[in-house]
Amino acid sequence: MTRDLRLTIAAELTRARERTALLTGAVDSDDLVRQHSPLMSPLVWDLAHVGNQEELWLVRDVGGREPVREDIDHLYDAFQHARRDRPALPLLDPGEARRYVAQVREKALDVLDRVRLDDRPLVDQGFAFGMIVQHEQQHDETMLATHQLRAGDPVLPFAPTPPGSHRVRGEAMIPGGPFTMGTSTEPWALDNERPAHTIDVPAFLIDVAPVTNRDFSAFIDASGYERPEFWSERGWAHRLSAGLTAPMHWVGEGHCRQFGRIVPINPDEPVVHVGYFEAEAYAAWAGKRLPTEAEWEKAARFDPATERSRRFPWGDEPPGPQHANLGQRHLSPAPVGAYPAGASPLGVHQLIGDVWEWTSSGFSGYPGFSSFPYREYSEVFFGGDYRVLRGGSFGTDAAAVRGTFRNWDHPIRRQIFSGFRCARDLT
Repeated sequence: MTRDLRLTIAAELTRARERTALLTGAVDSDDLVRQHSPLMSPLVWDLAHVGNQEELWLVRDVGGREPVREDIDHLYDAFQHARRDRPALPLLDPGEARRYVAQVREKALDVLDRVRLDDRPLVDQGFAFGMIVQHEQQHDETMLATHQLRAGDPVLPFAPTPPGSHRVRGEAMIPGGPFTMGTSTEPWALDNERPAHTIDVPAFLIDVAPVTNRDFSAFIDASGYERPEFWSERGWAHRLSAGLTAPMHWVGEGHCRQFGRIVPINPDEPVVHVGYFEAEAYAAWAGKRLPTEAEWEKAARFDPATERSRRFPWGDEPPGPQHANLGQRHLSPAPVGAYPAGASPLGVHQLIGDVWEWTSSGFSGYPGFSSFPYREYSEVFFGGDYRVLRGGSFGTDAAAVRGTFRNWDHPIRRQIFSGFRCARDLT
C-alpha cells in the first residue's frame, strides 16, 4: 500500500506541475513578469511561490534537508506582501524561477522515496504531499484567472463543453433533519473541513442547477442593477462605487470576453464572474435567497436512502469527465444538464465544477476545529469579511475539490470563477 501511495503522490505532483508549466509556458517572459491586474500577482510570482511552499514543507520540514533558497522566503510569503506590491519586489526572473522549482521538485521526490508515511500526523497517508498538490492546483486556478484578465490573443487550448439539457430546471426539496457535515476521514482534507459533525438542517428548496446567463439577463432586463430594494445596504453602496451593470467580462450586445476571445454569451451556461452582492440581489429579485453553507453541503452530500454523507454528489468515487467540469478541461462553465452522471441523489446538478457557488455563510471553524499544520491556512481568516464558496469551478482540479471543500473570498470579488444557485424556505 505504501508503494501505491507513493506512486499516487508522485503522479499528482507531476500532474500539477504539468498544468503549471502549461499556464506559465503559454506566454512570453514579458507577460510572466507583468501584473495584469492589481488583484493578481505576476504569473512568475505564483510560479516561484509554489516552489517555495514545496521547499518549506516537503524539503525542509518533512525531509529535514538543507534549504535550497532560504534567501527568497520573504519574497514569496503571501502574508508579507500584498499582491499589488509584488511586481516591485526583486523576484526571480522566469528562467531562475523555472530552475528553482525544478531543483525543489527533484529534492521533494527524493524525500517522497525515503520518508515514512505513517510516523507523524504531517505525513500520515501522505498529507503534507497532498497539501502541496492542492496548493499548487489552487495557484494554477489563480493563474488561470490571471489569464482571463490579461490582454492579448488567446494562448490556452480550447475545447468545447458538452451539450446541456433544457429539462434541468426548477427546484429540489431537501428533507429536514440531521446530516454529517465536514469530514474526519478524508486523508487530504484541510483543517477547515474538519472535524465531521452533525448538524440539523430544516427542510428547504434549492435550485437544481446554477443560475444561468439567461436567468441573470432577465434580472438585468428588469433593471435589477438600478433597483436598490433588491440589494443590501453594503451591496448597493458597492454597486454604485464600482459602477456595476453586468457580470465581469460581459462586453455588451450579448458577448463576453473569454481568455482572449470575444464570444457570444451562451444563455444556458451558469453565469460566472459575479460577486456575492450581485448574487444576493438576484436572489432577492427572484423571491429567493442564497443557501447557507450547511444547506449547500447537505444538498451535495446527503443520501436519503442511506442517511449518510457521500464524498461527492454522485457517490464516493473520484470525479471523472462524466461527472463534472473540472481541471481546465474547458475554459468556461458547461450548459446546465451537461453532467447527469454527476447529479446528487435528490436530483441537484452541477454542484461540483463549472462555477464556485456563493453561500450566505461567513467563514469560521467547525465545532472542535484545530489548526493544522499552520494557522495561516484557515484560522487567520475566520471572522473576517468573507463569504464561503462551494463546489469548485471549471478551473478547479479534482485534487482540490470535494463535497467538504471550502473556499472563501471577499463579497466584492468577481475575478474568481464564481456563480451561484438560489434556495428558499418551505412555506
